[in-house]
Amino acid sequence: MDASLEKIADPTLAEMGKNLKEAMKMLEDSQRRTEEENGKKSSGDIPGPLQGSGQDMVSLLQLVQNLMHGDEDEEPQSARIQNIGEQGHIALLGHSLGAYISTLDKEKLRKLTTRILSDTTLWLCRIFRYENGCAYFHEEEREGLAKICRLAIHSRYEDFVVDGFNVLYNKKPVIYLSAAARPGLGQYLCNQLGLPFPCLCRVPCNTMFGSQHQMDVAFLEKLIKDDIERGKLPLLLVANAGTAAVGHTDKIGRLKELCEQYGMWLHMEGVNLATLALGYVSSSVLAATKCDSMTLTPGPWLGLPAVPAVTLYKHDDPALTLVAGLTSNKPADKLRALPLWLSLQYLGLDGIVERIKHACQLSQRLQEGLKKVNHIKILVEDELSSPVVVFRFFQELPGSDPVPRAVSMPSAAPSAVGRERHCCDALNRWLGEQLRQLVPTSGLTVMDLEVEGVCIRFSPLMTAAVLGTRGEDVDQLVACAQSKLPVLTCTLQLREEFKQEVTATAGLLHVDDPNWPGIGVVRYEHANDDKSSLKLDPEGEKIHAALLKKLNELESDLTFKMGPEYKSMKSCIYIGMASDDVDISELVETIAVTAREIEENSRLLENMTEVVRKGIQEAQVQLQKANEERLLEEGVLRQIPVVGSVLNWFSPVQASQKGRTFNLTAGSLESTEHTYVYKVQGTGVTPPQTPTGTRTKQRLPGQKPFRRSLRGSDALSETSSVSHSEDLEKAEQLSGAPEPDTPEPGGPEPPPSTRAPQDAEQTGALQSGAQRPEDNRPQVEEPESLR
Repeated sequence: MDASLEKIADPTLAEMGKNLKEAMKMLEDSQRRTEEENGKKSSGDIPGPLQGSGQDMVSLLQLVQNLMHGDEDEEPQSARIQNIGEQGHIALLGHSLGAYISTLDKEKLRKLTTRILSDTTLWLCRIFRYENGCAYFHEEEREGLAKICRLAIHSRYEDFVVDGFNVLYNKKPVIYLSAAARPGLGQYLCNQLGLPFPCLCRVPCNTMFGSQHQMDVAFLEKLIKDDIERGKLPLLLVANAGTAAVGHTDKIGRLKELCEQYGMWLHMEGVNLATLALGYVSSSVLAATKCDSMTLTPGPWLGLPAVPAVTLYKHDDPALTLVAGLTSNKPADKLRALPLWLSLQYLGLDGIVERIKHACQLSQRLQEGLKKVNHIKILVEDELSSPVVVFRFFQELPGSDPVPRAVSMPSAAPSAVGRERHCCDALNRWLGEQLRQLVPTSGLTVMDLEVEGVCIRFSPLMTAAVLGTRGEDVDQLVACAQSKLPVLTCTLQLREEFKQEVTATAGLLHVDDPNWPGIGVVRYEHANDDKSSLKLDPEGEKIHAALLKKLNELESDLTFKMGPEYKSMKSCIYIGMASDDVDISELVETIAVTAREIEENSRLLENMTEVVRKGIQEAQVQLQKANEERLLEEGVLRQIPVVGSVLNWFSPVQASQKGRTFNLTAGSLESTEHTYVYKVQGTGVTPPQTPTGTRTKQRLPGQKPFRRSLRGSDALSETSSVSHSEDLEKAEQLSGAPEPDTPEPGGPEPPPSTRAPQDAEQTGALQSGAQRPEDNRPQVEEPESLR
């Protein structure tokens, strides 16, 4: 390219192209180094005063690069700059050339801008089969429709220029929009035109026949007749050749006849208009060439950045188009077409058609692949030519499924249907997010439809050229969807079983959250839990946090997390998707037992301070009482300093040392007399054993928790079934062996290592040398002999 730039006679153009190439290369290299080094955020993006000395181009580009990629460490999932390619550089060059061309003298500028505008208009009209049309280039996609509405108002209201809004007040205009139109389109038009919202009429979609995303033509005709009877003027109808949600096309031929009958303006928009450039076009889309105006978005269709949208229209009065703002005498407005003028010439007709054709082939490839996948429903209007594929996961519940039987009363049926709808929506939302992460070049979008629910949309016309989607990416997308189906079906089947197990377990409460894509939500009700209050529970929050830590330490296939704060005021444990056959009874029992242990331990720690404080006070009272009893026993004479010493020398008092010890296990005070007499500290009461589950089962080596071992071919294979059965028999024999606590009469005495823990604790240090294993003397007699 450098050699080609040297052939350009104008040195300014050559330098501009060279600088643009160097700037783009510098930004791309800086992005690559940032991704490799993963450096920290630079402090150069902090706002500050304007420097006195100027900066060179390299410093400015470095500053732009820091502003573009400075927040990637804090937001790792943020969208990165796409590889725009050579055609993107041509489009960006158009913006730089526009600024340079605007410096020419007026005559050259007029000729050049007229040539650029006329060429671009002619090419677009021929490519998209819209003969004898005019073009308006605009940055905002909805701006062209707003200008078309102004043109329609000036055409239908001849005195609008003179009388203004008084004419509209006497006969209010009506703009008809489909219920499947882009969100916010009607409000934007009213704000731009200064019209009240009653001037908008929302036409519902079909409910009985045809697609539920197509405009109801019969109902539209009824609305038009009603408005005419009320003295209103039907002004304009906005139809869709590919709705924003699912890509369905309205019955354009029938709508065009209706508009001609009542003198309305018909405007078309939608992604399916791109297929007009192909050799084969469906009849429903081909009818759009007869409309009064249409809005095209060639930027995303062809992968061109910073390219304006185009509104093609037909009108014979240039004065009205000038008043409406569709044409302009300013050269700067005409230069908006320059980036598109350069890009169309760079791609050529074959390149434009090939990109649109490739996107349509990707949709057909995905549609054919999803037909072979079970439990996937495809919402496609035309299977042969639809460039948008919308699909969702669904599960047909069999007759043996517990979900339908759980609802027996007719009054509960609507709530059950809604709960099932929310459950499927949550699973589809999870599936869409997983597929987007696994295949980021697919450009999938998760959307919520009013009738179908949450669906996943694949629209390669809007994303394939920018993301570089290939056929291999579509095959990978189908494979990933196939691999996620077992997880979805298993989770959906276990939700009702989990709810029943939690309901039957004491201390656990099942939280009904159908928007959670997992097995379910559970909350542990501790002793001080106020069930009637929804306020924050600090004690319950600590218990659930510790419970979450314990569950994650089990290294199971399930995922556990704390409940979102906006879902409930109280803490809950959210259990994620199940990838295998999970033993729900073991899972619920483990949660209940673990939470109970955590509550008991936390309660013991919280009450320890109070128990110790009361124990100290009680010990002081007892010691004071013992001291008073000792004074009464010894007499008054022994308390006199000189007399007491002489009396103690002649008649010493045999007084034992008395004290108090606090048993933390039993929570009680004990005397220290036993310690001073026998020179051994008492063991006190044996602490209670930690409660364990009653249904804890023996696991095979390598088996993860909460997994059924005897269901399915994954647990016991044909080659290893005998060895696994032997391991189970050995485990049962070991668990069922009798304990040597009660030896048979006349049998040999067990060795000291097999004695009960109580005997070992009672003997303690007395077995440290003096006592032998065959010594059967009582433990109380030995201190007397030693004394």
